[in-house]
Amino acid sequence: MQKINVTRSSMPSFEEYCEEIRNLWDTRWLTNMGEKHNRLELELCSYLDCENVSLFTNGHLALEAVIASMDLKGEVITTPFTFASTTQAIVRCGLTPVFCDVTLADFTIDADKIEELITDKTCAIVPVHVYGNVCDVEKIEAIAKKHNLKVIYDAAHVFGVKYKDKGIGSYGDASMFSFHATKVFNTIEGGCVTYSNEEYTKKLLIQKNFGMENQESYTEVAGNSKMNEFQAAMGLCNLKHVDEEIKKREEAALNYIERLGNTEGITVWHPQENVKHNFAYFPVIFDKDKFGKSRDEVWEELKNENIIARKYFYPLTSTFECYKDKFNVNETPIAQKASEEVLTLPLYAGLTKEDTDRICDIILR
Repeated sequence: MQKINVTRSSMPSFEEYCEEIRNLWDTRWLTNMGEKHNRLELELCSYLDCENVSLFTNGHLALEAVIASMDLKGEVITTPFTFASTTQAIVRCGLTPVFCDVTLADFTIDADKIEELITDKTCAIVPVHVYGNVCDVEKIEAIAKKHNLKVIYDAAHVFGVKYKDKGIGSYGDASMFSFHATKVFNTIEGGCVTYSNEEYTKKLLIQKNFGMENQESYTEVAGNSKMNEFQAAMGLCNLKHVDEEIKKREEAALNYIERLGNTEGITVWHPQENVKHNFAYFPVIFDKDKFGKSRDEVWEELKNENIIARKYFYPLTSTFECYKDKFNVNETPIAQKASEEVLTLPLYAGLTKEDTDRICDIILR
């Protein structure tokens, strides 16, 4: 039986990519903010409906760079129901994560529980848009203004998403997008920071270029996280087709909803109101008491049928071995429940109706 992975990278035709990179053999300009890098930044500003974009070699280093550029000290309120990168970036920047629970409705940070976690050490909030679902950006903005806190969104899952007709990357002080090969839009590896305040343009450039303000002045301790021209070329090609790719993802997601949506013990993902979605992931909650099988049992059965679903996110970042005994998982019970019951089913542009029907048949069987 043909293997179905949880995702598959979107790519342009071989000929289209070769044509895009052809002139690199003439210019020999392969990195250090070349023509393709700069063109991609401009095109992304338009597509993401934001004022500024700074490209990076990957999303994780983009997140570290924007945190460092804000010169934060102390505690950061965030969520443990996320990929490792979010928490690791906070800690690697010398900050202490304070974990807030999530809502079971959309798996994003529970904005009603943020204020009770704020102390005199709190410097920022790092909420995570999850599976393409949007955080309660309005409530988070009000809290941040009230307490004079920075807001940096982990927007790895929400490329192209809009809330109330506004690009999601324009909310907060900054947002980090991931362009990893498995995402809705990819530059092979890659990422960016979107922001409104122009002062971050120079700061982010310094952060991704060894701390160098000019060739004779190094004002920060920083690394190297510049996007190269081959990555940018892939992005320029993929950006032409991303809307078509999202439409194909939507068709697969709608078939999942139709096939699984009325099954007792299964809760399927549904689009949020006022949100233009990107159909990045398809999370399903399995309630063993009502469905008869646990998430892990469903995962194992699909695996036996050569279908690779993903326990995403599992485990919670607050339970990682590297943070042993530092955090109390009982303080985020909804996140813990989600980590034990959510399975993301395969979803990508090349997934056919026959594929999704096969997956649903196995689950329902």
